[in-house]
Amino acid sequence: MVDLNGRVALVTGGGKGIGQGISHALAAAGASVAVNYATDRTAADLTVADIVGSGGKAVAVTGDVGNPDDVERMFARAGNVLGPVDTLVNNAALYSFQPFEDVTLSDFDRHYRTNVLGVFLTCQTFVKQAPEAGGSIVNISTSDISSNNPGSALYTSTKGALTTLTTVLANELGPRNIRVNAVAPGATDTDGARALGLINDENVARVAAITPLGRLGHPDDIGSVVAFLASQDAAWITGDVIFASGGLR
Repeated sequence: MVDLNGRVALVTGGGKGIGQGISHALAAAGASVAVNYATDRTAADLTVADIVGSGGKAVAVTGDVGNPDDVERMFARAGNVLGPVDTLVNNAALYSFQPFEDVTLSDFDRHYRTNVLGVFLTCQTFVKQAPEAGGSIVNISTSDISSNNPGSALYTSTKGALTTLTTVLANELGPRNIRVNAVAPGATDTDGARALGLINDENVARVAAITPLGRLGHPDDIGSVVAFLASQDAAWITGDVIFASGGLR
């Protein structure tokens, strides 16, 4: 069983959807978890309450990952309550799907600010405060970096940048015993996906039919993979992208 006892994790966007599944998985393995949120405090507080109610330790930390001052405050809050962060999960992201020609400059700026700049800022701040023993960074990408579905140019291009950053940082931070990996989820049943109308009977049937394991993913499916990569069980893994997509690429 994955053991994260004594570890301190910060999960960006950790209060709902895939982020919530990750927060729960890390806490279940023994980590103390800082659950970041930008706007939905209620979801973050509920996630924290679930973890604490199950005997774990967690705190909600507010902050926009695209704002350097907010990122500094997030890590300071996590450090003051839980201790230095040795596990960073970059999950917070914007996503939308539209024809390439419909992407506006505002859309581009907002997505790249959160999905790419936000990861730069959190990784930089993480490294400044990481324990001498090192730690782990897990970036949440998407299986679309392989399938390259039409209509996903904006979102997938941000995740392509994130995936490249993962491999570069693995090489750069390896000498400091900081491992950097990415998880690429496939179609996952979340409230956010439902709000965009992506989860409906027609889409679920279509995706399930072409997925080798025959269903959509759930946040817990992603959480367990992240917990493994953060643990010593994955001590010899860095610079890799693990597809958690039921075999759909």
